[in-house]
Amino acid sequence: MGGLRKVAAPFVVPGPSAVAVRDRLKRLTADDEQVLRLVGDHLGSLASRDLRTRCAAGLDHDADAWAERKRILTGQSSSRWAGSITKATHDQWALARRAQLAHVRGLEEGVRTVAHRLSLPVGEKGSGHAPGGYRSKREWFTKSRRLHVLEDRLTAARADWQDGIVHVVRGKKQLLNTRHQLKAAQLTEAEWRARWKAGRRFLKADGESGKRYGNETIRVTPDGQVS
Repeated sequence: MGGLRKVAAPFVVPGPSAVAVRDRLKRLTADDEQVLRLVGDHLGSLASRDLRTRCAAGLDHDADAWAERKRILTGQSSSRWAGSITKATHDQWALARRAQLAHVRGLEEGVRTVAHRLSLPVGEKGSGHAPGGYRSKREWFTKSRRLHVLEDRLTAARADWQDGIVHVVRGKKQLLNTRHQLKAAQLTEAEWRARWKAGRRFLKADGESGKRYGNETIRVTPDGQVS
């Protein structure tokens, strides 16, 4: 018989060393700011076109399609920037898919709840496990119309989900809709356009294993120097 395995001395496992940095650059010259704007605008336009291509592919997208997207972007920027853009685009599409599925499930739950309450007599009390009927005939009638609206939305959302169609906005949908309510947002048209343009810029990169100070695209030294 073999002896018992010898227990090694306890030791502390070092914590993760990777970090995510998202901050504002300070003490920039006018030329620095102009270069960053130009680079961000150029990469942002590439990211917008790549997102349109990715969304158009839908569920038919595969590794070959991803490689083709990166090849096209490499000719207009660089291999590393193309990798960052395609990765960010895929993440945005995947996030939209998850949000779309959550929306479908929320609509399904809403349809079930409203249909259940409509099936009960008006004024019937609910229990701890299920809601009761609606309080008045007027509310019952209003909710019956609401049920048709929810069912139509659910049908459309399910169709988009099955076809792989997502609806995304680079620069945030809330800011896009703000252009119709500039007075309420206390913004001028020029101020809104400046925010919209800034929100659609692209200037980020993922870390690379074994690379000093992050990656070969954007480097941040321990003393805060960015290159």
